[in-house]
Amino acid sequence: MRLLVLGGTEFVGRSVVEAALGRGWEVTVFNRGRTGPPAGVRSLHGDRTAPDGLAALAADDGVWDAVVDTWSAAPRAVRETARLLRGRAGRYVYVSSRSVYAWPWPTAGGAAEEGPLVEGADAGAEATDYERDKRGGELAAVESFGADGSLLVRAGMILGPYENVGRLPWWLTRIARGGPVLAPGPRDLALQYIDARDLAEWVLGAVERGLGGAYDLVGPSGHTTMGELLETCAEVTGSAAELRWTDPRVILDAGIEPWTQLPVWTPPDTELSRSAHGGDVSRALATGLVCRPVAETVADTWRWLTAIGGSAPRRPDRTPPGLDPEVEAKVLAAAESAAGGTAEDAAGGVPGTTP
Repeated sequence: MRLLVLGGTEFVGRSVVEAALGRGWEVTVFNRGRTGPPAGVRSLHGDRTAPDGLAALAADDGVWDAVVDTWSAAPRAVRETARLLRGRAGRYVYVSSRSVYAWPWPTAGGAAEEGPLVEGADAGAEATDYERDKRGGELAAVESFGADGSLLVRAGMILGPYENVGRLPWWLTRIARGGPVLAPGPRDLALQYIDARDLAEWVLGAVERGLGGAYDLVGPSGHTTMGELLETCAEVTGSAAELRWTDPRVILDAGIEPWTQLPVWTPPDTELSRSAHGGDVSRALATGLVCRPVAETVADTWRWLTAIGGSAPRRPDRTPPGLDPEVEAKVLAAAESAAGGTAEDAAGGVPGTTP
């Protein structure tokens, strides 16, 4: 199989490239050339935001069985690329997001891929907001490749090596630092995410099977829990951090933002939690999605993070996640004082100290 990856040097794109090389595919990447792709690929360089930015791709005589595009800005760039590649690629895979759904997102037992979508998206638009940009990218792919020739991968939260959003890397570095850690309860909160490498393997399998249309791609809800995730972080880092499980109300009353200041976490029994961690992924599972254990995702991410010096790359279009250490200490002290004991007492006696 011959694959063209637009990008291919960071996070999801790199995971797709590595998975394709592992299958023995011929891989071409098209990017700005600022970071190098894995060995064994053919590289073309251009900037999709610049005039004539697709010149190198236009001048190339390559044809491909599929193209994978992870673009997250102006849909116009997807439209221009898809139009250029029409007739030269058999399938257009656009890595989108569950954010294209109207809020709240579809949940288990809901409409899933048939759920209502955000309004106002345009395939030819300049950048607006993440939700409409991703939906506009979907429209652009379908415009040139049709519903059957385009595969819309509506990913949920993505974790794993090469992560440039900062969610799992933040938890790993925070827990590695040690000391009392504000662990947002409840400990058994069910999480929903996908390892970028599992996403990549599913995408390549879908290309081989000729799948088209929209698929919500994220692991099953409850594949892991908040407790298992953070305790695994402590285990793989060898940290003596003390996870202090804290009641969600205490956290929210302190003005801490779920999902951003405490990455991954959402308060239970809220619209945010049901949407982010309760999606129906039956269609993806029925078409071959396999999710590796969370211990593997965490350990491999820590191995990668330490290999690059402990500081993960950051996407410039995303606000860096994480909680200020002073805020964390203040909330822990207040929770302990209010409970007349420990923060675990404030969480209703939920055990959670991790050696």
